[in-house]
Amino acid sequence: MRPCPWQPPHALAPQEEQIVRRIKRAKLFIFLRQQRHLIFDSAFQEELAGCYADSAEGQPPIPPAQLALATVLQAYTGVSDDEVIEAVQMDRRWQLVLDCLDCARAPFSKGTLVGFRERLIAHTLDRRLIERTVEIAAQSQGFGPRQIRAALDSSPLWGAGRVEDTLNLWGHALRKALGVLARQQGRELPAVAQEAGAALLAHSSLKAALDCDWDDPAALPGALAQVLGALERVEEYVASHEAPAEAQASLAVAHQVVAQDVAPQGDGPLTLRRGVAKERRISVEDGQMRHGRKSRSQLIDGYKRHVLRDLDRELVRAVGLTPANMPEASVTADIVADLAPQEVEVGEWHIDRAYLSSPVVRERAAHVRIICRAWPVQQGDHYSKAAFHLDWERGLLRCPGGQQMPFVPGGTVHFPASVCAAGPLRAACTDSARGRSVGIHPDERLLAELRERQATPAGRAALRERVQVEHSLAHIGHWQGERARYLGQRKNLFDLRRMAVVHNLHVLARLPDLPQAA
Repeated sequence: MRPCPWQPPHALAPQEEQIVRRIKRAKLFIFLRQQRHLIFDSAFQEELAGCYADSAEGQPPIPPAQLALATVLQAYTGVSDDEVIEAVQMDRRWQLVLDCLDCARAPFSKGTLVGFRERLIAHTLDRRLIERTVEIAAQSQGFGPRQIRAALDSSPLWGAGRVEDTLNLWGHALRKALGVLARQQGRELPAVAQEAGAALLAHSSLKAALDCDWDDPAALPGALAQVLGALERVEEYVASHEAPAEAQASLAVAHQVVAQDVAPQGDGPLTLRRGVAKERRISVEDGQMRHGRKSRSQLIDGYKRHVLRDLDRELVRAVGLTPANMPEASVTADIVADLAPQEVEVGEWHIDRAYLSSPVVRERAAHVRIICRAWPVQQGDHYSKAAFHLDWERGLLRCPGGQQMPFVPGGTVHFPASVCAAGPLRAACTDSARGRSVGIHPDERLLAELRERQATPAGRAALRERVQVEHSLAHIGHWQGERARYLGQRKNLFDLRRMAVVHNLHVLARLPDLPQAA
């Protein structure tokens, strides 16, 4: 059954006015009470209702607008699903917004809230919540141009899953597989592990159960053999019982760990693979978390969150979430796709150097400006590349001594040894007996433009505008925290999107010309 529209009163009742006067800091509660009818107008409520199937049976669902408000308040206050129900019953600020003052019971259950979240994700309506805040801002004065100046940046989001080394990943996955059968049989895990011939798994730590001297290189092959033997016996035990799909999935994780971390077996003893396998799994519970870096010195176990801010309107228009091992540039396709329904064009991209290899830079239209610090030119004992002149009209590279060679973007120019030997500046240019070589970046023209621009006061002032997106990231990080709330990339993208909604609601609350409550 599709839900009925939610039609709470617009005007504040006397009791509500008293509550509003007593709210001193958490002003978003006041704004949401005053503007809930504007945010969730009839058209948007109809969109939200579209995620429910038409049916003549069952009880009328809770109005989606009421659940969406609770979802936003959950992001704002950082509470769990259980605490949402508790807050609705005990916190008059929540009751003010959700139109349930002095309710003895919450108007919805935890299961209803969780189910609504799943519906939002399944129908991509979490993105629509961001778009709705942008639509409301568009109703204010002076909000009209379809071309925007966008700043994009990222920050780490540590995963919620436990990060473990190879042996403990194995142990965790195998214990999880046997745990499914133990629950199914109504028995304890140690008894099931003993019956399966894998007594090692009765311990909470596989490495502790192996009790090896890990400083002895000879200990590792024996330990790996024991664990692989336990894997085979658990697999046989699961196959001999009517094991649910969850147990099979845990065994698949164990095999994934073998494939990524154990060197191919030959005639020699087993050993672990040197280095880190590409797309290496680091957590049993969250298979999408990855090792990564935000910088050369900052390591991440989890994800990177990306935020795009409209520099002229302060709004966060789109967000993205990538595994930590993915380069920043990989998110831009998703960001551009999220901007498409807003029918805007980015005229300026304010980015850091990590995004320079992205399609929004490489495939940009001629009128699109890139505002970014250029990669620094490497300095040494000889002339740097900055001393060479690029003649773009003729496609020639001129060295400090006046010699010219043709170049193509993405290629390398080799000045012949004979040409360099005859030059008076050879000692200052190269020590190579084969002559000087100069690499040309695929987007060298842009880099040259960026270097020229940042050498001017106006160019440096333009670069400083990107600090605004860092402020937005800091605000979102304040509400979301440094560690992910959920397991899996899609749920954490949902969480990031509703944090962007909270950010945008604060921006809307500062606009002087939004309609006020009647």
